[in-house]
Amino acid sequence: MGTRQQRRICLLMLTAGALFLAGCATQPAPHGTNLPGFFSGLLHGFLIFFSLIGSLFTDVRIYSFPNAGRWYDFGYFLGAAMFLGGAHASKKSGFDRCTHVDKGRQAE
Repeated sequence: MGTRQQRRICLLMLTAGALFLAGCATQPAPHGTNLPGFFSGLLHGFLIFFSLIGSLFTDVRIYSFPNAGRWYDFGYFLGAAMFLGGAHASKKSGFDRCTHVDKGRQAE
């Protein structure tokens, strides 16, 4: 067995152990009324950057718990995607395939 294969096996074992331990983690069930839902998640996701800065200096949380569950998560995801640029940010960093012209070749 080579060193490269031993590293892969070690990495695989560490990953499997981390997934096993993460699978055992649970959160307490949310209790109460008027829990944050979709629109609160949307707002919290949109304000993710400001919440992160605030959490460094105060007791501000980035993610609200307890919340209403999957709708809050979906709103949080959409809000963060809107603030961070979503698919538009990744499109701007690449080149546009329709207008890309290789300057080294002449058009035939």
